Amino acid sequence: MAAQRRLNRDELISTALAVADSEGLDAVTIRRVAQQHDVTPMALYRHFPDKDGLFDAVTDRLLTDVRVPEADQRPWHEQMNDLLSIFLAALRPHPNAAPLVITRLFTSEPGLAITERTLALLSEAGMPVEEAAQTAGQALCSLVTLVITEPGRSNPALSPEDRAAEVSAKEATLSALSPTLYPHVVEAAAALSSCASDDRYYRRGIDMIVAGMRGTAQDAFAH
Repeated sequence: MAAQRRLNRDELISTALAVADSEGLDAVTIRRVAQQHDVTPMALYRHFPDKDGLFDAVTDRLLTDVRVPEADQRPWHEQMNDLLSIFLAALRPHPNAAPLVITRLFTSEPGLAITERTLALLSEAGMPVEEAAQTAGQALCSLVTLVITEPGRSNPALSPEDRAAEVSAKEATLSALSPTLYPHVVEAAAALSSCASDDRYYRRGIDMIVAGMRGTAQDAFAH
């Protein structure tokens, strides 16, 4: 009973997120989190109904720091840029846990707030409801994918030395391809294997998404 009284839901969520950060989502289980707190798995069921409930809580934690900006007088696409940047900033420190957002965005209150603001801005841009819904979902999921697939990311369980070796091996493999068949891949081997600048990588991603939104909005308005 004493061990159960020591349990704190926020601390349990922090532990689950820390395990995901260091070892990946597959390592996050009720049993593993319980072991970290020196209690039985049954003790955690007072806070979470099951593993999915724990993952729901981790998703809420990931998005809790997203402060949806208030509407202002700037063009919609400038406000969208700010919103997506804030969303991305919440995910970047936790790439291993970010996949949770794809399936739980609409079941999380912070996720719903982000989606609501995205849809409002797309409506302001003149998009019909169905077009706006698809565009919003694709854009937000694309940002998650951007985090998950950042060049140079690898198995979280690897040491820094092993990760560097993995990146070097990937670059060597690409560089060794036939320059006749894949001249551009060979030339871009280093850039495809790791990011020279994380900030530029993510800024480019947001710029491309917002540019795509603007093009889609213009097409919708034209028709």
